[in-house]
Amino acid sequence: MDIRALEKTNKIGYIFDIYYDGKFFDSFDEMKDKNTVKGNFKTVMNSLGFTWAKGIQQGGRTDARVTGSNCLYISSIFSGNIQKIIDGFNEKFNGKMKITRVRRTIPNLAFPDFVEGRKYIYSYPLKKIKRDTEEINKLCKELSGTYDVSEFTDSKGKKLKEHIRSVDILFENGKLIFQGNSFMPKQVRIMSSYILTDSKEPLPGKFLKLSEILLKEELLDNIFLESDMKIENVEKIYVNKKEDLYIFYIDKKLKGELIGTKGKNIRKLRKELNGNIIVREV
Repeated sequence: MDIRALEKTNKIGYIFDIYYDGKFFDSFDEMKDKNTVKGNFKTVMNSLGFTWAKGIQQGGRTDARVTGSNCLYISSIFSGNIQKIIDGFNEKFNGKMKITRVRRTIPNLAFPDFVEGRKYIYSYPLKKIKRDTEEINKLCKELSGTYDVSEFTDSKGKKLKEHIRSVDILFENGKLIFQGNSFMPKQVRIMSSYILTDSKEPLPGKFLKLSEILLKEELLDNIFLESDMKIENVEKIYVNKKEDLYIFYIDKKLKGELIGTKGKNIRKLRKELNGNIIVREV
């Protein structure tokens, strides 16, 4: 963690874990005159007073009608009541989309670089499956691994420079489970079609769910938790225990008192906490 870089900015990184029901949205990415996941998120967060320094990054994209448990990453100077933002957001969407968790981390990251993998589940109606369980398990094993998956993508995917992907596929409780670090356009839906129905026509998105975004330990080690520690005049404290790093939020008028003459008070606090302290104004 670059502590000097954190000292020079008032921003912090926010990871919003979100859930959205695909049947209520036309697509994930913003599109003009379309009802999209990202567009709705941006509009409502703005209306609630949450602002960001740059764009919104995501852990993964999903096709139209696909349900997702995704991550959105934002760098922001926001230091207010995040629970109020969450409650307002969730009330607005009434279950169609909701924020399930918020984690604070380092700002200004290229977020996709910190995604370890993505997990998808395809739940096709059992009565429509044309292969038996033995055949399905055999194909899951054959199609797991690292190789050129371009036969399981669309024309858009075939135009990409890199076609090599790593994927593990299991068939459990009548559902296909896909886990990989990256997927080609429509790869999961086409693979599901081939495994379950002996066709390469992509199956409907409504039966697909982005189940989980798996983040790298490097990022998880850099999560800041809100502390219940009480220090006079300090309004809010975030702590990263792995780095023994604290971020104090304090009124501008009281900052000098906290730091003390020639930094005497802050040095004492650092010694007591056995860690580094970054002081930010609210």
